[in-house]
Amino acid sequence: MYTTILNLHSFFAFIVLAILILAVVNAISGLISKRDFNLTKDFRVSLFALILSHIQLLIGLLLFFVSPNGFGAIKANGMGGLSSAARLLAVEHPFINIIAIVLITIGWSKHKKVMESAKKFKLIAIFYGLGLLCFLSRIPWGQWF
Repeated sequence: MYTTILNLHSFFAFIVLAILILAVVNAISGLISKRDFNLTKDFRVSLFALILSHIQLLIGLLLFFVSPNGFGAIKANGMGGLSSAARLLAVEHPFINIIAIVLITIGWSKHKKVMESAKKFKLIAIFYGLGLLCFLSRIPWGQWF
């Protein structure tokens, strides 16, 4: 079960990163070109990024509790007994990625409240971009590939 969830979490991360990059690039290009916020394209790209990142969070939380590197490592060694690699997987990766999901959710909520296209694109670019940076900062690159 652990291996299946780990593979799903790793594979799904590529999809989430791709759609988040697409959403940020789309928002920046919409802001620069001063085009209208399109409900069929712009709205959907942002919504899919939000939904997929939340699904990734749920998979990650499930993985955290079944993984020997997550909650199991903290339970066995305590917080002081974790190496830097174990701390990345057990503490930093989940914590920063939850913050990233919160930022993306804030950006989604704020963009729905404004009517001007430029402000919508700006909010999505800022909050989704910050979420993307958080994701990229705490991916365990050495173990991912």
